Amino acid sequence: MTFGERVRERRGELKMTRAALAAQLGVTVSAVSNYETGVSFPKEEILLRLFDSLRVDPNTLFQDSYQDGQLILTGAERQLLEDLRTLPPTSRVAVRAMVDALCACQEEAETFSLSPADFRQIPLYRTPAAAGYTSPAFGEDFDYIPVTDQVPPGAEFAVRIQGDSMRPYIEDGSIAYVNRDPLQNGDVGIFCVDGDIFCKQYYKDPSGAVFLFSLNRACSDADILLTPNSGRSLTCFGRVILHAPPLPGKETSRW
Repeated sequence: MTFGERVRERRGELKMTRAALAAQLGVTVSAVSNYETGVSFPKEEILLRLFDSLRVDPNTLFQDSYQDGQLILTGAERQLLEDLRTLPPTSRVAVRAMVDALCACQEEAETFSLSPADFRQIPLYRTPAAAGYTSPAFGEDFDYIPVTDQVPPGAEFAVRIQGDSMRPYIEDGSIAYVNRDPLQNGDVGIFCVDGDIFCKQYYKDPSGAVFLFSLNRACSDADILLTPNSGRSLTCFGRVILHAPPLPGKETSRW
């Protein structure tokens, strides 16, 4: 029996509804449902309240998850860990950042009611680099901002851009709204290249070479080229929601 199944079983023994348990934990009913079905796992402070609310010893809920003090992984979890270990260090950093962003979204969903939409919030990273930090610090590297009519539909997080390499489309200090839609040629994205974070316009040619362009062509010396055999790492954190200009023409031929 899994942790979630034991939570559901114990709640049933106490004749407690999901709504009642959610109220005691300070989360939404859907969050309790996610705990019980294994979609998500409660944070530490919520977990402590869960033990108190269910009037149960922690070992009772975790007895099938640990053996001799070691966490027992499922086959899927072991495969995921093995795949992660094959990645280079910079890619592991990118994976960690993506996991942190997904956890932040899950935390938001558990903390705030998503209906009505006025209550929805998204993280605003203070710099593009903050969006790639392994463990961004709330209140230092990012804050939550409410989703208003000024926020484009579908925005999942926002980044405050530094520098003038994307002018006049993205001014220095302005906010770029980002989602995780698949990137197409001509889109602007937030990228991690060999551990450094950039906001650039994306183009991939038929040979597999990737060009990252500055929208401000006066800063074309900051363009980045990654060839298929360069050995350099590239990760896209998201697509900037922006009506970008056409791709540079003459510059693509100079590489």
